[in-house]
Amino acid sequence: MADSLLIRGGRIIDPAQDIDTTADLMIKDRKILWLGEGTPPEEDYAILDARGLIVCPGFVDLHCHLRQPGFEAKETIASGTWAAARGGFTTVCCMPNTNPPLDNEAMLNYVRTVAAREGIIRVFPIGCVTKGRKGEEMADFSEMEMNGAVAFSDDGSPVSSDDIMRQALEYSRDFQRPIIDHCENTSMTQGGQINEGAIALEMGLRGTPPAAEELMVKRDIDLARETGGHVHIAHVSTETSVDLIRNAKEDGIHVTAEVTPHHLTLTEEDVLKYGTLAKVSPPLRTKRDALALLQALNDAVIDIVATDHAPHTKADKDCDFTQAAFGISGFETALGSLVGLIFNSEMTLGNMIAALTMGPARVLGYAKLGTLEIDAPADICIFDLHKEWTVDVEKFASKGKNSPLNGQTLKGKVMSTIYMGNPVYMDEGMKIISK
Repeated sequence: MADSLLIRGGRIIDPAQDIDTTADLMIKDRKILWLGEGTPPEEDYAILDARGLIVCPGFVDLHCHLRQPGFEAKETIASGTWAAARGGFTTVCCMPNTNPPLDNEAMLNYVRTVAAREGIIRVFPIGCVTKGRKGEEMADFSEMEMNGAVAFSDDGSPVSSDDIMRQALEYSRDFQRPIIDHCENTSMTQGGQINEGAIALEMGLRGTPPAAEELMVKRDIDLARETGGHVHIAHVSTETSVDLIRNAKEDGIHVTAEVTPHHLTLTEEDVLKYGTLAKVSPPLRTKRDALALLQALNDAVIDIVATDHAPHTKADKDCDFTQAAFGISGFETALGSLVGLIFNSEMTLGNMIAALTMGPARVLGYAKLGTLEIDAPADICIFDLHKEWTVDVEKFASKGKNSPLNGQTLKGKVMSTIYMGNPVYMDEGMKIISK
């Protein structure tokens, strides 16, 4: 077996190094060894032909739900990381709304142990802000940070207490770890199913007002201003939230933000078409909101794209709308969803890759992730920008088949995912051959 792998002739795009060129890339000993043209520095190597394909850093997902422990019928760390690899992801950050929640040393170590044994890519756990995610008492940030927590969140729920959020942001400043907040004023969203407006009225459903998100975004920004902590706004969904974040950044407040592929590419009108499969939290908003989110991502007001991969069982979605679970299984369709924006001239290829690689790595403070620089971990995504494929949820690696994109033809297909130098996913037709 060859000591090294040469990825030959791909279009290499690495926004972290401002690289966009056709070249060869060599990996050895789980790291990036060389990028260039001509004679490789090693004599013994295998070859992966990437001519006509995009070669970029492996995608980093700052926000996903792997469900284990407690909800293994929806997803496991094994199935979730396999699905993520098929989507081009080499690093995923799992939210703590498991059962039990990830709020202490034992639970974080459980996730890390299972991920090391059964996962096929890197899994970073996110610890709870409050014990049991109950919103009543701070969890032990120091204990969790020492045991691998890369951020803190009560996602699935907001941090409703102003005092607890303030304390959390003070810890964020000290530990240099972001507080990821699901911004929702729950007193305004009880019973809410979709965006408040004409579609909700047409469907006879209670709506969730945009203000429920925006009030919490403003509160978090105000507290970040006061404490100097780092607040990361999860799954931004409204135009006014974007305006608040833009103004905060201009004022020098340490705020970062994410947007999901579905909030960029779907609107409340799609609920009429897809029913419960388009039920998410926060809800899909208006076309105007989606356009504002896209512009904010292009302007770097929103820093990253995160999937908010939320797998569910068939029973969770195949029921009355008011009883259906919130969420979309998003790992395996993320790239195809976003590539459509490129072909519509709504986003550049470089911006898309930056939002999936360099951006999330920088939010986490991991300079060696999300890049192809020499000696960085050999985490690589190879994709065909033009390849068309039809979404078939029955072929998903994820246990969650809940996608509104089922049956749709997308452009943009992951052809290979390499994690720490090891090809963990290879599409049909991709082969590693001897020199």
